[in-house]
Amino acid sequence: MTPEELGQLFPIDIVPYNPHWKDYFLLEKAEIERIISPFSLKIEHFGSTAIPNIAAKPTIDILVAIPDGEDIKPKIIEKMTDNGYHFTSRIDCTPPYLMFMKGYTPEGFKGRCFHIHMAPLSHAGLWDRIYFRDYLISHTAVAKEYEVLKLELALKYRNYREGYTEGKAEFIQKVMETIKSTHYAK
Repeated sequence: MTPEELGQLFPIDIVPYNPHWKDYFLLEKAEIERIISPFSLKIEHFGSTAIPNIAAKPTIDILVAIPDGEDIKPKIIEKMTDNGYHFTSRIDCTPPYLMFMKGYTPEGFKGRCFHIHMAPLSHAGLWDRIYFRDYLISHTAVAKEYEVLKLELALKYRNYREGYTEGKAEFIQKVMETIKSTHYAK
């Protein structure tokens, strides 16, 4: 599929905060643990659905720490895909990491949507996202700024996911610089 076709099939929709997102995470966490235990070392809910009281895309982002080692990845991929998850290797961070999706079909979204990101704890590009989540949880005014930005970007880039993601990058980078300068991440 072309990016345009994907954008039409899976548009950016921002919805009001849903207090059940945490419950959906916990159910999916248990499922992931069942599937890949003992490879899951730590599982975290992150992304906008993990931040109370802000609107978000209704996709639950999950971060899973896995052991370091290339020999483990094929086993995880096999177990996850055998249980209905769609696999993609993500190269937007260095080093690349594993990503699995659930809730996407050739007809569009179906059921609850999940993005499961997997990498060792040493993968700062992914695990720094927990600091971002925690900062927004404890700084509600900044979280609301992020919400406003996402709503504006969703209108502008409804059918262009890359544009939506790129539009958030400067805000995220600015917050991460604040986090690092205030030693929040230490």
